[in-house]
Amino acid sequence: MKAIVISTPGELSVKELDPPRPSPGEVLLQMLYVGFCGSDLSTYLGKNPMVNYPRIPGHEISGVIKELGEEVPDGFSVGDAVTVVPYTSCGTCPSCKRGRTYACRENQTLGVQRDGAMQEFIAVPWQKILKASKLNELELAMVEPLTVGFHAIERGRVDESDVVMVLGCGMIGAGAIAGAALRGAKVIAVDIDDHKLSLASALGAQHTINSLALDLHQELGRLTGGDGPDVVVEAAGNPLTYRAAVDEVAFTGRVICIGYAASEVSFATKLFVQKEIDIMGSRNATPEDFKAVISYLEQGKFPLDQMITRKVKPASASRAVMQWADNPGKVMKILVDFKP
Repeated sequence: MKAIVISTPGELSVKELDPPRPSPGEVLLQMLYVGFCGSDLSTYLGKNPMVNYPRIPGHEISGVIKELGEEVPDGFSVGDAVTVVPYTSCGTCPSCKRGRTYACRENQTLGVQRDGAMQEFIAVPWQKILKASKLNELELAMVEPLTVGFHAIERGRVDESDVVMVLGCGMIGAGAIAGAALRGAKVIAVDIDDHKLSLASALGAQHTINSLALDLHQELGRLTGGDGPDVVVEAAGNPLTYRAAVDEVAFTGRVICIGYAASEVSFATKLFVQKEIDIMGSRNATPEDFKAVISYLEQGKFPLDQMITRKVKPASASRAVMQWADNPGKVMKILVDFKP
């Protein structure tokens, strides 16, 4: 079978591997589409500290059940269209003991700490399979990336009374925008790319700010009556946006951190105390977040065609990633088509 392998930083190729067989309790999936995540780009660039090489990337999955292993319970059938929860949990660390298994200390995400789904077939435990018969094969691949933003909104306890600012309108920020809008919040999307801001509007943002063209503080003051947003989601991973999140959030507001900044960030820590703000990290997503995204996609309101930048076959994946690395701001989602 064909598999996409990042052998070393900057070297991505297609290799022939033996197809897996499902062990007891596992389901063999045939891949339809697998999305490239920002973490995969970091792996390609040699900037992902959690990765050892060689590595098969990919954890944004659209697949179909090809074979059931022994001990798989009723409810799964060959031909079912599915997506996958790509995380593991140890069951014994502090996160797992608190029931937050998605943030397990020992988590191994597909395509990051272990080989992922960018191969024609993959065997996964049945417990990680989510059926979504109402979604098409492209929508299934969009579920996991949207869940990360949905989870941040859940962490932020967002409701219809909130003004939510999302800093960074890439794929993760897109999930946060859609998740906040779905809860009835007033959403302000901030980015430096007008195309992404246009997509943010399509996802439900009532206001957009290009922070290169406009003064962010002044615009927020105008839009919030000088109070600032109740919730800020940092989805850009930039020291400037991290500081802006703390500077601009309302008194007693909440800051939710998703982005990984490449360098250390310094803060005026007096604002932590003066504003009595809640600052929270947000990692991965819960099974409930996956179900919420599936339900959202089933409504048919997601601008699918606008969000998919390119669909490529495995042989063209290397070129697509190189072009993405050269101009990351112009890419929302690249999907690899593994269909026979």
